[in-house]
Amino acid sequence: MSDLVIPAPLWRRLASAIYDALVLIGIFMVIVMADLYLRRVAGLPYNAHVLQALLFLAAALFCGRSWTRGGQTLGMRAWRLQVRRVDGGPLNWPAALSRFAFALLAWLPLGLGVLWSALDPRRRAWHDMLSGTEVVLLPKP
Repeated sequence: MSDLVIPAPLWRRLASAIYDALVLIGIFMVIVMADLYLRRVAGLPYNAHVLQALLFLAAALFCGRSWTRGGQTLGMRAWRLQVRRVDGGPLNWPAALSRFAFALLAWLPLGLGVLWSALDPRRRAWHDMLSGTEVVLLPKP
């Protein structure tokens, strides 16, 4: 096995993000349907803030669990990417949650924080730099 670490190219990161967005849309659909059903059964009024909090929590748990267990979301597995600490170690929950929060900020200004990885010599996006993580390309099996 080679010790050569290849930073993930931007196009793979974006393709992975699209895959993960599709998974999250499915999860969000289930949560919205469950919320609407349970509110109707319990006779509770619709509350957008509660639903938004549930969707945010679901996305954070999806990413956090994936990153702390193997360093890969479903999209990252498909594109042979892995997120890890800059020292090569796996992410723990505080690192995963900080990466998730910083990733939201990186996507806000028209995705400039993510596109930054095309300019960075180590191909790091803003959330990688702020959370002390990196995304690497895994070798073919």
